[in-house]
Amino acid sequence: GLTKKSTQSTTSSTQSYSNDAAKFKEKAVRQISISDITLLENIQAVKKIFNCHLHYTVVKDRDVATERDYYSSLAYTVRDHLVGRWIRTQQRDFETNEKRVYYLSMEYFMGRTLRNCMINLRIENDVDQAFYELGLHIEELEELEMDAALGNGDLDRLAACFLDSMAILGLSSYGYGLRYDYEIFTQKIDDGYQKEYPDDWIKYGNPWEISR
Repeated sequence: GLTKKSTQSTTSSTQSYSNDAAKFKEKAVRQISISDITLLENIQAVKKIFNCHLHYTVVKDRDVATERDYYSSLAYTVRDHLVGRWIRTQQRDFETNEKRVYYLSMEYFMGRTLRNCMINLRIENDVDQAFYELGLHIEELEELEMDAALGNGDLDRLAACFLDSMAILGLSSYGYGLRYDYEIFTQKIDDGYQKEYPDDWIKYGNPWEISR
């Protein structure tokens, strides 16, 4: 009898410890959440996040930062807001087990990403005002963005339009293609003659890429 009661007591204690450990782990893991991360809610948030990226991502301060450093910091700032929405979309798709469309193309003409994202995320006015207050000319920074060389052909713009349409319709979708190191070429005129050079569109890096 004593052995049976002792065994039951030990089993109950073990189960109680396991339940407490599971609850603690669940509570702890819930702290790792995108819901607690501040997004671009207002002009002050734009300036704060831009400042963080300039100093901690690009690792420059205002005394040595170039226009391209400011552009990269701005792109990372806007990308944070975009990524936040992207992760929430992935979470929703996982929870609902929604079917997904996979679109394959050899070419995409996406255009410039920065202003397009600002418009679609409805943060254009706040970002423009924030950079006005910072004394930076956002139009000049936008000109530093290189067009993504993701293929050039008859269907490049159509492929990009398909992706835009699926996003607008809220369809769970992915676009797959090739990441080219170079565009077709860049043209220069020297003494009246055309010369062609490799178009190294990623020589300064690409803040819109996320390595996997």
